[in-house]
Amino acid sequence: MILERCVCICVCIVIIRLINAKGVEGLPHRILLDTDVDTDDFFALLYILKLNRSEFDLQAVTINTNGWSNAGHAVNHLYDILYMMGRDDIAVGVGGEGGILEDGTILPNVGGYHPIIEQGNSTAGYCRYRQAIPVGAGGKLDIDTNFGIRKSFLPQGSRRYTPLRQPTAQQVMIDKISAGPITVFIIGSNTNFGIFLMSNPHLKRNVEHIYIMGGGVRARNPTDCCPKNSTLSCQPGQCGDRGNIFTDYTSNPYAEFNIFGDPFAAYQVIHSGIPVTLVPLDATNTIPISSNFYEEFEKNQHTYEAQYCFKSLKMTHDTWFSDQFFTSYFMWDSFLSGVATSIMLKSNNSNGENEFAEMEYMNITVITSNEPHGISDGSNPFFDGLKKPKFNLKRNGVHSGHVQTGLGDPFCIVKNGKGRCKVIAFFGFLFMDGYTAEVSGREGLHILVAVRAKPNSDRSSPLNREYFRSFLDVINLQEHTGKFNFTTEFPHYREVLYKPDFKGRKPGKNVVFDMDMSAGDFLALFYLLKLPVEVINLKAILVTPTGWANAATIDVVYDLLHMMGRDDIPVGLGDVFALNQSDLIFPAVGDCKYSRAIPYGSGGFLDSDTLYGLARDLPRSPRRYTAENSVEFGAPRDTDHPELRQPLALEIWESVITSLESGSKVTILTNGPLTNVAKIILSDKNLSYPIQDIFIVGGHISSRKTDKGNVINIPSNEYAELNMFLDPLAAETVLHSRHNITLIPLNIQREVCHFCKILESLYLANKTPEALFARRLLSRMHRLKRTHPRYQHMDTFLGEILGAVILAGDSLVLKATYGVRKVQVLATGVESEDGQIYMDQNKGSSVRILEHVNPLAYYDTFANQLGEEKQSAVIGSFDEQRRMWSVPRI
Repeated sequence: MILERCVCICVCIVIIRLINAKGVEGLPHRILLDTDVDTDDFFALLYILKLNRSEFDLQAVTINTNGWSNAGHAVNHLYDILYMMGRDDIAVGVGGEGGILEDGTILPNVGGYHPIIEQGNSTAGYCRYRQAIPVGAGGKLDIDTNFGIRKSFLPQGSRRYTPLRQPTAQQVMIDKISAGPITVFIIGSNTNFGIFLMSNPHLKRNVEHIYIMGGGVRARNPTDCCPKNSTLSCQPGQCGDRGNIFTDYTSNPYAEFNIFGDPFAAYQVIHSGIPVTLVPLDATNTIPISSNFYEEFEKNQHTYEAQYCFKSLKMTHDTWFSDQFFTSYFMWDSFLSGVATSIMLKSNNSNGENEFAEMEYMNITVITSNEPHGISDGSNPFFDGLKKPKFNLKRNGVHSGHVQTGLGDPFCIVKNGKGRCKVIAFFGFLFMDGYTAEVSGREGLHILVAVRAKPNSDRSSPLNREYFRSFLDVINLQEHTGKFNFTTEFPHYREVLYKPDFKGRKPGKNVVFDMDMSAGDFLALFYLLKLPVEVINLKAILVTPTGWANAATIDVVYDLLHMMGRDDIPVGLGDVFALNQSDLIFPAVGDCKYSRAIPYGSGGFLDSDTLYGLARDLPRSPRRYTAENSVEFGAPRDTDHPELRQPLALEIWESVITSLESGSKVTILTNGPLTNVAKIILSDKNLSYPIQDIFIVGGHISSRKTDKGNVINIPSNEYAELNMFLDPLAAETVLHSRHNITLIPLNIQREVCHFCKILESLYLANKTPEALFARRLLSRMHRLKRTHPRYQHMDTFLGEILGAVILAGDSLVLKATYGVRKVQVLATGVESEDGQIYMDQNKGSSVRILEHVNPLAYYDTFANQLGEEKQSAVIGSFDEQRRMWSVPRI
């Protein structure tokens, strides 16, 4: 009996070891991909999806929300790619509301919106490393929309982000890694996986290997180098640098974006004890997109996924900032997918033999702080002001020095224009934050590193790299190919623009609506569109991406206008930074001094960018943001369709002004930060002269100390209203402009922010598509407010509808009363007071202030107007579009 038990135990042990063995014959390699959904990231994803499923099984994709895309846009982008590929079975994780306490306790479901060093107990926070990534065109705007290609090409399935129901990144990691042996690919910053390892050390045993695209060890950046025969006037940019942070190489020439996004997390991953293979810039710099590869790709687009990739690559090429695209755009993350899967196909492959890259072992570490260590200069939250360092870090250890605080950190700038951030001197180089350094001694880890891309074994091929051949072959395989794109999914798809016929109707007050795309703004837009054109003639919409939503959310504006049959209304995109917040050297990047008040996760950007999960219910408009451009507007070259270029806010304003009849004027209703309005006023006196009135939903008139403002997440500022705080210099400019201004302040907004009352009015109204959508949105926000602490500020958005109602409403019905006050707004640069309004009889500007409105009359007015049959939606939803495109047109 004892012998039988021993035999049984031995058999079980053998079986367990076989199950946990690497590359078990007959079982596919399970893979988890962590990505920031940049262009080259979905090249990597699609490459993996096309590989033999008996060899590779992609279990899950988790989104790194601390990189090149914004969470709400990224997650729906991924869902659409997976739907096209017939892979709705693959789990997708994003975000989470957990935090890290001051004592280093890591709560469940940390969302990864911030690097570990900046992560507190909220998803709001500063942009220490993130500010190196451009926000608008050429950066997150183009990645979130995939240059405008995403909405025109990818089909839309049933999966979507939904508040509090979306699986988090940490949940998905725990579920998939707990289930058995798995390999992790990291092609963004290491935040998600670094947090996972620190929180779940017991699950390390299930991670067979980690493949990381990131870092630059011995790399020499070939970008921005002067030609051999150049004159002394040629100033090399990043040429020869270890890193690739093109927006900040003057202060940090050594770091690579993925590692720089969270150096401490990268350190945790590389020093985790799990086998790591690194594919750094050393290798990817040797596989730039060549003109031959580009031409061959253009000829070989035999699958939907190949078409999507090439369209994206072409738009990247066409909008590239210089003429050096073919020497400065590389196969970054997609190269990792080739190298890693090729290594994994060979068992017992300790030297990393593969088809695509030459490999070498190096002693590596990640530099997380600068020498001297053990200092306290206010730059390092792991130590500064704490009796006990976070995570039990050593006071004089490698993490205890100065940590780069952002772009242009004075510690990092030196006279010759190259950053120093001195840490350790090796081989004559100075190492700094985010640098993947080759070191000697105990601090280094013996890691397998890809050092260069292998040439094509077929020397007669126009493709000079072996991976180029593989990528084109794999992405064009007919096996596991995409099912359809957006237009071919529907047998009777047709593109229609809806424009109203207002002939014979005398237009009323000319209005331009300036919105920051919060939920309340979309409800206000519905209301404006339902008003008779004889009352309100909505001439244009200006979008301000300095408030509650990111710039790519402009597509939701286009969709709502399409729903309401108003594809005639132009939409202009405003600046992505508050006044004086963009970088002086590289204006595409800048500070987040004010926008950091907005949470990145639940109740913040994540929900605004998706309209709380309901944006995908709106019909899809043919209009959308695109990166199309022309030399006429300052682009380096014309793209294929410059007529589709997204106009800027000032351009739309100018076109509105020039279209006015002689003597006509325009009223501006602004519902967000005053960035766009200030730009109009500052640009040209002739442009601001036609302004009749400015209605501002914002500002706070505090009459007593207990009457607080609503600047969430900035506890030092107690009395400002958020729209004023988000761009105080713009607010000062507008309020002192001497235009006729009506202020709808926070204290009055708070009188009309009762969900139950407005929902009751909507339930009694006629059930038009727009009334039903508004009711669904408000019901969802109300439910979220009642169930989760991250949504306690939802009633703020109810007050934002008030401006639209007041603008056109009957003052007698609404019982609206006004007073005139002389006010000043503070814009001193002091966080605790910026955006605060105070009375000043001597230096203040006269402003008309709404002092009272009847709440019940307001709710009824809003609901009844949305219930009007006139000027109602011409197409109610995306589902209605699907039905329409699925049957022949009669």
